[in-house]
Amino acid sequence: MHLTVNGKRRALTDPRRNLLSYLRYDLGLTGTKYGCGEGLCGACTVLVDGQPLNSCMSTVGAVEGGAVSTIEGVATDGALHRVQHAFIDESAMQCGYCIPGFIMAAVALLEREPRPSRDAVRQALAGNLCRCGVYLRIERAVMRAAGQTP
Repeated sequence: MHLTVNGKRRALTDPRRNLLSYLRYDLGLTGTKYGCGEGLCGACTVLVDGQPLNSCMSTVGAVEGGAVSTIEGVATDGALHRVQHAFIDESAMQCGYCIPGFIMAAVALLEREPRPSRDAVRQALAGNLCRCGVYLRIERAVMRAAGQTP
């Protein structure tokens, strides 16, 4: 059994292992956050084969053979992804705890829809919660990353 995480093939020993725990504790990828543990807050969002997934609600066996991307894998060759840049430019974070999940959801959205409407952005991010309430800045950041005036 194997899984590809951020471009590296990883062996799996227990298919029943929680994906979030596997990423954080077995691989040391702590950017993916534990939030509610019930798939409602989006803090644990990763991409599996390009699709957003709440990793707290999945086992490694359920995504076995797939390609998992975490926030640590978004930057390329040390250069931040355009979504990460946009979040910085728009000050789209306060405490920052939820931001990796928002960024992963935004990356997936822009991969499938490069120039989304504001409604499409809101819909794509609806599964992510920000307790600090910076939703408008997050929305502006995604629009900026899409090359649209925020």
